Amino acid sequence: MALSIIMVDWKDQNIVLSPTNFFTYNMELSMRKKIIVIALFFVFLTGLFSCGQQEEQTDTSKPKEQIAASTQKSDEAAKEQAPAKKLKAGFVYVGPVGDYGWSHAHDQGRKFAEEKFDWLETVIVESVDEADSARIIDRLIQEQKCDVVFTTSFGYMDDTLKAGAKYPDKLFMHCSGFKRSANVGTYFGDLYQMYYLNGIMAGALTQTDKIGYVAAFPIPELVRHIDAYALGIKATNPKAKLNVRWIYAWYGPDKAKEAAQSLIAEGCDALAFTEDTPAVIEVGQEVTEKGKQIYTFSHYSAMQPYGKDSVVSGQLMDWGGMYAKILEDIHTQKWNNEDVWWLTKEKAALLGGSPTDMINPKFVPALKEAMIDSPEFGQISAYDLVMKRYEQMKQGVDVFEPFTGPIADNKGVIRIQAGAKASKEDLLSIMYYVDNVEGDIPQ
Repeated sequence: MALSIIMVDWKDQNIVLSPTNFFTYNMELSMRKKIIVIALFFVFLTGLFSCGQQEEQTDTSKPKEQIAASTQKSDEAAKEQAPAKKLKAGFVYVGPVGDYGWSHAHDQGRKFAEEKFDWLETVIVESVDEADSARIIDRLIQEQKCDVVFTTSFGYMDDTLKAGAKYPDKLFMHCSGFKRSANVGTYFGDLYQMYYLNGIMAGALTQTDKIGYVAAFPIPELVRHIDAYALGIKATNPKAKLNVRWIYAWYGPDKAKEAAQSLIAEGCDALAFTEDTPAVIEVGQEVTEKGKQIYTFSHYSAMQPYGKDSVVSGQLMDWGGMYAKILEDIHTQKWNNEDVWWLTKEKAALLGGSPTDMINPKFVPALKEAMIDSPEFGQISAYDLVMKRYEQMKQGVDVFEPFTGPIADNKGVIRIQAGAKASKEDLLSIMYYVDNVEGDIPQ
C-alpha cells in the first residue's frame, strides 16, 4: 500500500504531515498547534491501520470459488462432528421371540439392523394377540415415543392402517399385508420358492405318495406356500398327493403336534408346516426313532437340531437386510410406501434346515439316487434338480418361476395358461389349491 500524507492548512502555514517529518514540524510549532497536530497525527495513524485491515479482509487474491469451497468444507466438517439424529423403531410380534419360527426370525433381523446403525434404537412387544394390536401400537407411539412401528402379522393389517390415520406424523410398516396409505407401507420376505424346492425333495423321498402340511390360517400367504410345495412334489412325483391340516394358530405347539400325528396316522411320511415351533419336527423325529422314517422340512428358522434324523431341509428367512434397508431409507428421508417384496434373488429366502446345510447330509445319497425325467434337463437326480432350480431362483423370477403354466386348480379349472407366469398380484391374492392338493380351502 502507498504511504499517504495529510495536508494541514493552519492559517498562513501549509503543513505536510507524514511519519517522517512529524517530529521536524513538531519542534517548530507552538504548544497549542502541537496539541492539534498530535491529534491529527493519531487520526492519520488510525486511518492507516484501518485501511490495512480492510485491505486484508477484502483480499481479492483468492478466487470466490476457493473461498466458497473452504466454507463448504467447514460446514461439512461441522456436520460430521454433529451426532446423527436418532430413530426409534417399535416391533410388534405375534409370538414369543424364542419360538424358533416367524417371530424369532423377525427379531434376529431387528437385532442385525440395531447393531448396524448407531443412530437406531428399537423396542419390541411379543406375543401380541391380533385383537389387541391397536392398544399395543398406541403404547409404542404414546409411551415409547417410537418414530416408526413394524407390525409383523397379517391380522394386524387393519389396526396398522387405522394407526396411520391416527398418527399422521409417524410411519408404519405392516408385514405380509396389502393395504397402504401415505404413511403406511407394506413389506414381506416370501418363502414360496423354498417351499417349491422342499416339495421336490418330499416328492422324491416319500414311500407312501402321501405328504402332509400343517397350516396356521387360510390366507393367501399360506395357500401360496402350500401350492408351491405341491408343485415341487409334482415335479418329481406326479402320483403323490398333499393333505392339509388347519390349526388356526400361529403359535400352537399342542395343536401342531396333534395335526402332525393325525397326518402320519393317515399314511403321510413327509411333513411341512407353518407354525412357529418345532413341534411337527419333534413328532417326526420321535416316530423316526421308533423305526418309521418321517421326512420333515423346517420352517423359518434353523430347526434341524430338533430332528437330526428327520429334517431333510427347510426354509430360512433373513430379515436383516430388509430391515436395514427400510430403516436406512427412513433415516435418510428416502422412504416411500411402495410394497417391499424380497425373494431368493435379494438373499432374503434361503434354503436349509440349518445355517450350514442346505440339505441334511443324511439324506443327500437318497436324493442323488432318485432320478427324475425333467423336460428341461432330461434325466437328472432330485438333488441336482434342487440345486439347479435354486441357482435359477437366485437370478430372479424371469429365469425360473414355480408358478408357470399350465397350472390347474383341484377342480380342473386352468388358473395359469401354458407358458404364462403368475404375476406378483396373482401370488399375493391366490386362494385356490393346485390339482395335487386334497380337499378345499376353509372359508
